[in-house]
Amino acid sequence: MDGEFHRIRRLPPYLFAEVNEMKAAARAAGEDIIDLGMGNPDMPTPPHIVNKLTEAVQDPRTHRYSSSRGIPGLRRAIAAYYDRRFNVPIDPNREAIVTLGSKEGLANLAQAITAPGDVVLCPNPSYPIHSFGFIIAGASLRHLPGGAGADLMRSLERAVRHSIPKPVAVILCYPANPTAEVVDLDFYREVVAFCRKHEIFVVSDLAYAEIYFDNKPPPSILEVEGARDIAVEFTSMSKTYSMPGWRIGFACGNERLIGALARMKSYLDYGAFTPIQVAATAALNGPQDCVDEARAVYQRRRDVLVSAFDQTGWDVPPPEATMFAWAPVPAPFQEAGSLEFAKLLLREANVAVSPGVGFGEYGEGYVRIALVENEQRIRQAARNIKRFMRAHGVNGPASVEALAS
Repeated sequence: MDGEFHRIRRLPPYLFAEVNEMKAAARAAGEDIIDLGMGNPDMPTPPHIVNKLTEAVQDPRTHRYSSSRGIPGLRRAIAAYYDRRFNVPIDPNREAIVTLGSKEGLANLAQAITAPGDVVLCPNPSYPIHSFGFIIAGASLRHLPGGAGADLMRSLERAVRHSIPKPVAVILCYPANPTAEVVDLDFYREVVAFCRKHEIFVVSDLAYAEIYFDNKPPPSILEVEGARDIAVEFTSMSKTYSMPGWRIGFACGNERLIGALARMKSYLDYGAFTPIQVAATAALNGPQDCVDEARAVYQRRRDVLVSAFDQTGWDVPPPEATMFAWAPVPAPFQEAGSLEFAKLLLREANVAVSPGVGFGEYGEGYVRIALVENEQRIRQAARNIKRFMRAHGVNGPASVEALAS
């Protein structure tokens, strides 16, 4: 009775816990922590969405059990979104499902389609649920090294060639969390052709479809001809409409995969609270200037962060999309590793970031910086970091290069 439960044994300690505990302790002690760690949108949910929730909740009929597959109006709104954004027709009854955020949907799909011992391919580094959802389901995971300079297509081909049994599915996430990488339709065409040939499902996470910069909207894998034979795609309302606590998202694509997820969910939940689904419908069908405004805010924050951090001696590559920057740990601190650097930065500069190793072994040497503080706070973070760098003998870009050589 003293042994650890089987599924829990497969889950390593949560690597962000140490930083989170330090952050909580510092705040309890009255420290002003600038939190660039968790990707928790700080902008308010647009008023017309909140007003629709308030209106819907006044109707007592909406307080009853909802539908695990999602109310019909929201599924039609999802189909309309795919049609106008990607020019992809979606059958709202067979090819769309509402989820309690994309995280729940991904985890329940993993339970629905995975048997113990199945092989699943997942980029590394990646958002934890991409890998651990399938690990919890009993799968054997094979990592595809990702990040700067990685050739994911070549890694995918090699993994399929050397995996026994043949992989059941491959996970993709573009724009990528945590690395902020983007891909084009040609990449998706290669993936679809390869996975159709080898009869491998593709699970795509498109949570950051609308947070892109420099007028470069990311594509959907479902734009590729034949993709719906093998692919399902998850999207979240959390980032697009600043609705993280509402826990609402959706999936579209392959009818068999959507059906499997629907069957699994029918045993596990009755769907999101109906007024939340009504408000989500209003978000998708209503004015989209709020999305444009949020995107502009994130782009300004990105530009301020990259410029201000550069003055500290920390070169942060500007992301093309997502609400994150994926930054190499400055050269003088590389040997300590991303977790120790994140702890040091929190302790000495009062700035919280996410250690890259928390997203997988290939995330070591990087930290993820979230654009969830306003421009003034980002500049304050840069001032704190500049003092921190000087205390460690780094006075600017030239000093970093000298120490690295």
